[in-house]
Amino acid sequence: MRQMFAALRLDNQLAAPLYRQIYLRIKDAIVQGSLVANTRLPSVRGLASDLGVARATVENAYGALIAEGFLQSRGQAGTFVSAQLLDVPHRSALITEPTLPAIAPCAFYPAGLNLPFQLGLPALDAFPRALWQRIVARQLRGTTIASLTLPPAKGLWELREAIAHYLHLSRGIVCDPEQIFICAGYQAVMDLIIGTLLQPGDTVLLEDPGYPVTQPLFAAAGVKTEPVAIDNAGMDISAGIATRPEARMAVLTPTHQSPLGVTLSLARRMILLDWAQRNAGWIVEDDYDSEYRYHGKPLPPLKSLDRQGRVLYAGTFSKTLFPALRMAYLVVPADQVANFENQGHLRICGCPPLMQAGVADFIQGGHFYRHLKRMRQLYRQRREWLALALSQRLGDVLTVASQAGGIQLLAHLSAELNDSEVAQRAWQQGLALQALSQWQRQSPAGNGLLMGFANFISFSEVESAVARLAAVLER
Repeated sequence: MRQMFAALRLDNQLAAPLYRQIYLRIKDAIVQGSLVANTRLPSVRGLASDLGVARATVENAYGALIAEGFLQSRGQAGTFVSAQLLDVPHRSALITEPTLPAIAPCAFYPAGLNLPFQLGLPALDAFPRALWQRIVARQLRGTTIASLTLPPAKGLWELREAIAHYLHLSRGIVCDPEQIFICAGYQAVMDLIIGTLLQPGDTVLLEDPGYPVTQPLFAAAGVKTEPVAIDNAGMDISAGIATRPEARMAVLTPTHQSPLGVTLSLARRMILLDWAQRNAGWIVEDDYDSEYRYHGKPLPPLKSLDRQGRVLYAGTFSKTLFPALRMAYLVVPADQVANFENQGHLRICGCPPLMQAGVADFIQGGHFYRHLKRMRQLYRQRREWLALALSQRLGDVLTVASQAGGIQLLAHLSAELNDSEVAQRAWQQGLALQALSQWQRQSPAGNGLLMGFANFISFSEVESAVARLAAVLER
């Protein structure tokens, strides 16, 4: 094993940084079978010495491979090739062309993988892991007897206070920490809302196309859903109300509609707020990635216009920090805090207090604001890379949609191509793009592909992935 890594040669003249060269060599060895599951890798210190590089260089390479699921850290025992790879019969498809077992494109966000074009993943390579490790280590060293007891069902006070301060400064939302509930991801947020405000048989208005995970959550609770078409002004509120006047709730992404990227117009925002006030209805605003607007400040949320307490505002750290946190938050109207607390005791927050304290420290120390600012610039660059590569290689069969922000790109396909078939074939080749048609229920939103771009670290990587997509389309 030591001989294998001793033969590894690094080149300072390459555009890829040294840590990336180490990362790629190890990843190649894993997918080609040279490094099998449960193989122990050299220590960071040992490999750094053999290669003549700083320890941090090897740590960054190992960290990226651990984040993607190729390696596992087992504490003092060392770093090993992930045991999960025993269950992946054709690993080479993660990089090259051989066929993977069929994976349904609607199987959102596969655990333990970071595939080209995968949706929902922020730039994992750009997250300040070293800083995060110091923050969490400091929180761990400060553990007291009191911190070992059952945590608050709503989440740690210091995190809710930090979120309230952030929302006030950055999103124009004035709320008290008591109005904030910390939840273990989007599904937990919706479960809390459904359990508190809805009954089986109620009707909810949903965007169409829209996030495919939402409708099954309501269906599982016996709640009926009405798909409402999206146009250039966002959700057609008037049409939805006319079709289902008995609706009790509307769930939408008004700032940056998922997946089309349009913004709900001011006129429709006022119609929606007026409907909620007159009919005692509820509005759930999913503000999932509004921080990532490429030019200018993020658009104000619908919640900032709410004067009657009818809007519930949901945010997440999965898109701004990293998905493994499984941490989201919900801001509820002040007069509903008691009702949500009663339900919250049945749904105790599943986020570890140590992670909550770490995020609170990250926000309070100003790191969150600096990270968001850096990511806006980075995502603008990486989106431009993908848009350019697509237009150069596939401009005759697809058109990139104009979007002002976010971490995914929409490309409309020409009529002779079927987006579902293309997506299925792409998944079989290890490309995790998704078909626009699978995000719609009734309203035709066109023929297109949804692609994540946040984890492309160079234009050459983008070109390679687009070339693989071109090969799929040529077939």
